[in-house]
Amino acid sequence: MILKFENAFNEPYVELKDFQEIKLRKQIKYVYENSPFYREKFRQAGISPDDIQTIGDLEKVPFTTKDEIRESQRIQPPLGLHAAASLEDVIRVHSSSGTTGKPTYVGITRHDWDVWTEILARVLKTHGIGRDSRIVFAMGLTFFVGSSMKDGIERLGATFIPIGTGASERVVQSIQDFQADVLLCTPSYASYLAEYVRDHFHMEPKDLGIKIMSVGGEPGGGLPEVRRKIEQDWGCKVLEAMGNADMAPVLFSECPEQDGMHFIGSDFVICEIIDPKTGKTIPIADGVEGELVYTAIDRECCPLVRFRTRDLIRVKTGECKCGRKSFRIRCIGRTDDMLIVRGVNVFPSAIKDVVSSFRPQVTGEIRILLKQKPPLVHPPLPIQVEVEDGLTESEQSALKKEIESTLRSKLIFTSDVQLVPKGTLPRFEMKAKLVQEINV
Repeated sequence: MILKFENAFNEPYVELKDFQEIKLRKQIKYVYENSPFYREKFRQAGISPDDIQTIGDLEKVPFTTKDEIRESQRIQPPLGLHAAASLEDVIRVHSSSGTTGKPTYVGITRHDWDVWTEILARVLKTHGIGRDSRIVFAMGLTFFVGSSMKDGIERLGATFIPIGTGASERVVQSIQDFQADVLLCTPSYASYLAEYVRDHFHMEPKDLGIKIMSVGGEPGGGLPEVRRKIEQDWGCKVLEAMGNADMAPVLFSECPEQDGMHFIGSDFVICEIIDPKTGKTIPIADGVEGELVYTAIDRECCPLVRFRTRDLIRVKTGECKCGRKSFRIRCIGRTDDMLIVRGVNVFPSAIKDVVSSFRPQVTGEIRILLKQKPPLVHPPLPIQVEVEDGLTESEQSALKKEIESTLRSKLIFTSDVQLVPKGTLPRFEMKAKLVQEINV
């Protein structure tokens, strides 16, 4: 049995503090005794496990970065020096997506699996999914950590229909055959599949009967214009979920009120919010913005301590209309995909949201073209924008100027919008690639 706080995602975050600190002290001792990586990190910082008694004491511990994890696994493959359990105790191996470099392996023990499964069942419950739900899974079923969602679905008692990626016809056919009411996928794939349904099945996506679209894997589900278009296409509620491959597939989940993603893993993970520039901790409070940092407090194989996620979020506190009291977040972007245009921080997801507001003249598909290594780029920023058929030359000229003006007023940077015909830009079944480096 796993030790958990029974009302972890229904209680204010502060009320979990004593419970978390009991588990934190036990976890730090375990990590120090079993992980050569953390034993050396503690030694270099001049601290011992006895120095970490409270959540506030975590500030004494240096951050763990993705590059350190990669180096750890290079030195001691396959799981790395940071692993605190042997491969013999690992029952499953996952991998990070590798969007920012070489993928890293994530081993989970039987206990780790039990924790993940508990968290993932909470994800679905928070969405409003129950035993009667029929769920089509259209994400990766290999190393991708999202495939663990099947365990949460099965623990909840819902019907799991695994399709994976690269099989859009089977996704649609399965929705029809099983009268599925839930679809799990990325926001990019939800948009792609809507086009696919119209082109290949000659019907409207909303006629398939999907009631809940659970999206994650990339920013987008929480972007107003992106969400609005998916909901219009499918006639359903779009609910966002977010996690981290190195920590847990999902740790935040949106309820039907759609007022931010609830933190649902308080009894297994400690969240900090830091200023990404200074590294200083920012107290969790309403309206706070910063980078998420995770510390595992109930993990055997890969118990990361103060892991920098690079996810930039905005916090919302107070009781949600659904009755849950845990803090909520909305993902703003990532520090590792942020562009700096003449001193202004610009996120590709924000550009996509602004461009999407010009529907129905545009499809919502964009491609940012970089002529130099990010993050520093010189204006104007070239952006390909896909337009719908039927626009005259004068209409396209006016549209280009209006998009450029709106980007300048809302995001405070100068762009060079290049309109391209519908169908020009690639579609993605997993994470969308919004940035392309050219002549770099």
